[in-house]
Amino acid sequence: MKNLFILAILMTTFMACDKDFVSLDSDISGLNNFGVADAKYDVIAYTNKLKPIQTNNLPSNLFGFYKDLTYGNTTASLVTQLSPTTLAPTFPEDVRLDSVVLTIPYFSKSTGIENEVTSYKLDSVYGDGMLNLKLYENNYFLRNFDPNSGFDQPQKYYSDRSLSASSQIPLASLQGTVIKAIDSFKPSNKEIILKKGEEITRLAPALRVKMDTTFWKNKIMLKEGDPVLNNVNTFQNYFRGIYFEAEAVNNDGTMMLLNFGANNANITLHYSSPPAGGATDADRITGTYRLGFPSFNPSTITASSNIINFLDNDFTMAIPEGNPTTGDERLYLKGGQGAMAVINLFGGTDVDTDEGTMTAFEAFKNDYVQTDASGKFVKAKRLINEANLVFYVDQNLTQGQEPERLYIYDTKNNKTLLDYDFDSADNARINHLGKLQHAGDDENSQGVKYKIKITEHIKNLLMKDSTNVTLGLAVSTNVNLEGSVAQGSILNSDGNAVKKLPVSSILSPKGTVLYGNNTAASDENKKLYLEIFYTEPNN
Repeated sequence: MKNLFILAILMTTFMACDKDFVSLDSDISGLNNFGVADAKYDVIAYTNKLKPIQTNNLPSNLFGFYKDLTYGNTTASLVTQLSPTTLAPTFPEDVRLDSVVLTIPYFSKSTGIENEVTSYKLDSVYGDGMLNLKLYENNYFLRNFDPNSGFDQPQKYYSDRSLSASSQIPLASLQGTVIKAIDSFKPSNKEIILKKGEEITRLAPALRVKMDTTFWKNKIMLKEGDPVLNNVNTFQNYFRGIYFEAEAVNNDGTMMLLNFGANNANITLHYSSPPAGGATDADRITGTYRLGFPSFNPSTITASSNIINFLDNDFTMAIPEGNPTTGDERLYLKGGQGAMAVINLFGGTDVDTDEGTMTAFEAFKNDYVQTDASGKFVKAKRLINEANLVFYVDQNLTQGQEPERLYIYDTKNNKTLLDYDFDSADNARINHLGKLQHAGDDENSQGVKYKIKITEHIKNLLMKDSTNVTLGLAVSTNVNLEGSVAQGSILNSDGNAVKKLPVSSILSPKGTVLYGNNTAASDENKKLYLEIFYTEPNN
């Protein structure tokens, strides 16, 4: 009886919470009283070519060269500040700097262990060509706050090295002394095994290089006792960081996502000193001094220190400006400082109904819900089972490099849709943001279409009298980032429907071309629609 009582309470609570969504003007006495149907609605969708985007203090950073067979080439460089993990250090007498090692992990997954060696698969590495790399001492001071705001707002840095509409970081200021040059470099998926006597340390794959000891001895160790090593602010003014630059080899290369936020991402100075009593060189006492990279704060796109990505596009395809009034025949989506699409649901012409002329959105609402004189929801006429936007890939323009995921969002409030929150991060939100459907079973086969489910968003428009905001559609490198990471601003976006870009699109070098709403008659079957599956009473 106790269990039955609890069950009754739960059922009552569920029905009370759900009544707004399922209440129909009919008694439910069996499935025969209802008809299941579907409808398609026109939308307006157009390409929004992006101006420089904010790229400071992202959760990870692109570095390298990406050859996009559709759009052209993108080269990603970056500049980062460093912070000493120990302030006001003291080093032993007769200290010797033995080595200096830079370590920045890639994103990777373990695929198994054999003979104590772990195998890895690199994640977010695009292409397999060689790169020439250079690491420079940066001479440009990266300030944390914007002087144009009276130093009340964090400084924003943009993908083309801009700080604002009228100022830009000179490239020559970033290219100071060359700290390290590496020719014919390519990321490796091999486990890193370090041996020190009998001790063995194993590391996941990383960009790991040894650097010149003379530079670091002069820059750090000979500054012992100098105020420049006593606090982070004076240190970052004294040593302004490192500029990472990549160059393609034979017009090819590799783009990689670097994990500066990893625990072992740092520059480590390994030093030693002679022991007391004149022991042998093998008995030297060793120590380390570390310089760390800025930590990422997921609640904001700013931090106390800076890492900034710069993106240099050399496109062979000119991305056209979209038409917000009629919509476009093709939607051009490209990550980074590329392009995304703007979608206006029910953006068609006015509709003549028995109740007079209505906007397309008002006519849609009238089909599904009853409202009062002020337009507020009263009751449902139809129950929405599912609502989808289906985007077909233009296979004549893409060449198999399409992104697996797209992300859709509210461009007015710069946030996720309700469907995103209803879906689970554990399944990578594939119910809401469906993966690319391929022509064959192989994920390397050409892409066909994406299905974006926006059922809860449509329900919210009908039941909660929500504003029919414009939606943004962008490529994504990791859709789960969008639940907790702030979006990046777009420079000079006044008057534009889009003011910010999702971080997972900033971090994707990939692109695709989709059919829009204004297609030619020959492509009518690939035209973009909003499709809705609904149930309504037969009586």
